[in-house]
Amino acid sequence: MEDIRLNVALLRKRVPNLTTAAKEAGIRPATVSNLCTGKIDLGKAEVKTLVGLAKLANCTVDELIIRGEKMAMIETKIKALDFFAPLVKRGTTGIVARPGMGQLVIVAELLHRFKEQGYQTVYLIPEKNHPELEGIVELADHITDSVEKTLELLNPCGDKAVLFTDKQRVDSGELFKLQEQLGAQPAATLLVDLSGEVVDDDFPFGPLETLWQLDADLAARHQYPALSPLHSASSILEDAELDERHFQLRQRAQKTLRRYRELRSVAAAHGIERIAQGELETYRRGERLEAYFTQPFYVAEEFTGQPGASVALELTLHDVEAILNGQADARELEELQFIGTL
Repeated sequence: MEDIRLNVALLRKRVPNLTTAAKEAGIRPATVSNLCTGKIDLGKAEVKTLVGLAKLANCTVDELIIRGEKMAMIETKIKALDFFAPLVKRGTTGIVARPGMGQLVIVAELLHRFKEQGYQTVYLIPEKNHPELEGIVELADHITDSVEKTLELLNPCGDKAVLFTDKQRVDSGELFKLQEQLGAQPAATLLVDLSGEVVDDDFPFGPLETLWQLDADLAARHQYPALSPLHSASSILEDAELDERHFQLRQRAQKTLRRYRELRSVAAAHGIERIAQGELETYRRGERLEAYFTQPFYVAEEFTGQPGASVALELTLHDVEAILNGQADARELEELQFIGTL
């Protein structure tokens, strides 16, 4: 099948207020969001949806579709992020979470890791004062408060830079202006929303290549980084160039975790004895997968007393396959929580 994907950058450039525009055009914002992140295969999209989006962007349907262009990921070596929703090089990623779910710890950890990988990190701070950012933005190589200064810093770096900023800069249109001026080699961009309002938005942040949605249940049980394995998505996962093994393992892991979530509700309400014998294997492996996707962070070492861990994607794939195939069935859950690799 031909490798095709939505031209998210063009949508972002031509239709800054896409949520409102899509609703007015009779297109569900959630559908547009899912097409952007790859949750909905572009080949299965309704023609009227694509025609409607092309009309909004004032382009042809052909211009709205990118064919055969390989996407690349930035490997964070954070197991849950790289496995379920990889960060796209030169793409835009949004974190959807309510305050207190750990999104700022993820931001701090990424600032630390990107610096170690040789990326230039720039934090374009929000216009309003946010005391909770204290100690976090200082981890960036550069802190700016204007589009002009940010552009000056990013331009020489090309795709070896990562920009961090807030939803306020999206709502004001400044982010779109900045990305347009960066041209064909934009920095990867990571967006946060300190208010938590994006949780209730059908189309958080507008068009995104990657969506990291944090899970309230995981956060409440301190299963960090609390990334939802079922609701996070990345357009790179629909790229034909993606490792087929990764694609298949992700599907298997999501299927197991989805069923585990259902069985966990039964166990919580009625006891584990109410789970059918034939389902216990799925329940146990789902437990172990969930535990495995926790990870100690470098920026939290002084609080947890536990050394941070980096796990290459290839090792994550190996470990997930082992858990799904039953090779960790005899291990206690405590052995899998907040480790690096098996």
